[in-house]
Amino acid sequence: MQKNIRNFSIIAHIDHGKSTLADRLIQECGAVSMREMGTQMMDTMDIEKERGITIKAQSVRLTYVKDGEPYILNLIDTPGHVDFSYEVSRSLASSDGALLVVDSSQGVEAQTIANVYLALENDLEIIPVLNKIDLPAADPDRVRDEIEHTIGIDCTDALGVSAKSGIGVTELLDKIVDTIPAPEGDEDAPTKAIIYDSWFDNYLGALALVRVYDGEIKKGQDIYVMGTGKRHEVLNLMYPHPLALQKTQVIKTGEVGIVVLGLKNIGDVQVGDTITDYKNKTKEAIEGFEEIKSFVFAGIYPIETDKFEDLRDALDKLKLNDSSISYEPETSVALGYGFRVGFLGLLHMEVVKERLEREFDLDLIATAPTVTYKIERTDGEIIDIQNPSQLPPVNEIEKITEPYVKSTILTPTEFLGNIITLLNTKRGIQEKMDYLTPERVLLEYSIPMNEIVMDFYDKLKSVSKGYASFDYDQSGFREGDLVKLDVLVAGEVVDALSIIVPRESAQTKGREFVKAMKEIIPRQLFEVAVQASIGNKVIARETVKSMGKNVTAKCYGGDITRKRKLLEKQKAGKKRMKSIGKVQLPQEAFLTVLKLD
Repeated sequence: MQKNIRNFSIIAHIDHGKSTLADRLIQECGAVSMREMGTQMMDTMDIEKERGITIKAQSVRLTYVKDGEPYILNLIDTPGHVDFSYEVSRSLASSDGALLVVDSSQGVEAQTIANVYLALENDLEIIPVLNKIDLPAADPDRVRDEIEHTIGIDCTDALGVSAKSGIGVTELLDKIVDTIPAPEGDEDAPTKAIIYDSWFDNYLGALALVRVYDGEIKKGQDIYVMGTGKRHEVLNLMYPHPLALQKTQVIKTGEVGIVVLGLKNIGDVQVGDTITDYKNKTKEAIEGFEEIKSFVFAGIYPIETDKFEDLRDALDKLKLNDSSISYEPETSVALGYGFRVGFLGLLHMEVVKERLEREFDLDLIATAPTVTYKIERTDGEIIDIQNPSQLPPVNEIEKITEPYVKSTILTPTEFLGNIITLLNTKRGIQEKMDYLTPERVLLEYSIPMNEIVMDFYDKLKSVSKGYASFDYDQSGFREGDLVKLDVLVAGEVVDALSIIVPRESAQTKGREFVKAMKEIIPRQLFEVAVQASIGNKVIARETVKSMGKNVTAKCYGGDITRKRKLLEKQKAGKKRMKSIGKVQLPQEAFLTVLKLD
């Protein structure tokens, strides 16, 4: 029955206990026996378990009995890291309520605030939950006050729980049933459902996870996907479950389920698309899905050049599972054929690369991340570039404009000085500073996007001990005094290592870069010059010394001229090798760019 369904998400800062709480809810509802129970049941990828983070939002259908009445709970576990906020926005768009989990020993942190605002934008019922109350450092009263002052949510009835030991979990389930509203929707209206996740199964093809808003989806029904304009037959329907998917004949209004259409073309089930009945179509598609904003672009290339088509297939399949990535083919003189891929952030880039390597058995190289620049040429033509190697010659450039973001930062006042210093080093322009309370400050800055794609989040977290929250919105392009910094190894430009930098910091970055490269490039049998240059002007240089081979070791005595002759022969050989020798760059060389400040 529709009135007994509860659709809710769990939102929190990273490492505040979302996945552990999800495990306890699953256990309390009896969906998994004690023997089958593991840790992080809803984190299905090895990389999630290893890093202790949630990357993919996962769904599970639970049954809970309260006062003799059975309720269906559709739980959606969400990531906490800012790079996966798109996963959070998709989960919240499909929910009617949210559990706001806050660590009662640490309090409100960066992503807590950003995720709460996402939930409020979706008009969700929010239940504050204080986790880890059994820790010696827990201070629930202080954290209640902090949530009330910072976020403005009434926490007088906030539940204290321990996801690890199970304290307060039964009371939390009762509160979910009592507080979160049942889903709205008309059972007799034409079918209307939103695809809020999709992935590829080797046996079943492309699968769509849907939330039904009106009507129902039946097995054997002819459905119409409004975005692609295509008709498909529903081959199978299932409910998500932590261990095995449960088959069903129908998914009704308000329910969450998996639709099997037997599709081999992954583009036919796009996340955010609306499904309706083919014969009796709904009038309007479902709106409210946040548009994906690719934040960082990087080149991804297979180490074995004949694996290019395998990489294309892998990206096609991964995009179905992670719709926030975008990609297009590109070529590099140094690395051959590959793809320019758009990500939501640096952690997202790391995770996508690792998933491609693990799940599709590929060996890949990633280049330095960049953003999109607009170049006005001297002939008046305006071009967009995402790769520094596409930059025209200096004499053909009239001006370069770079993307700026309007950033909003919430921070406790004690970290204000550190954060303003950080923003100044990142070429930030202050637009607003507002004291919300004596303890909290709101900062609005315009920052070049290129300055925040590297390690801005990490540095902001370091200087604010994790308490500052950061959000951004693109605010157009502005002209900048920018140059292309090239890296030459043994006299050859390595295009995959080129970066676009402000002229004023080019010299410093060039020196740092060649110094780091010197340590990474393996020693050859000849000297290798590592240079940084702007155009034809070399601004920094380091030399990787040659390996020494003792050619005189076999000489136990005799005339000195014999030894000298051998040394002269070695010297001539090294000189010849220097002019024709090739240097194989290890992958660490390409990642060095990421660590430049």
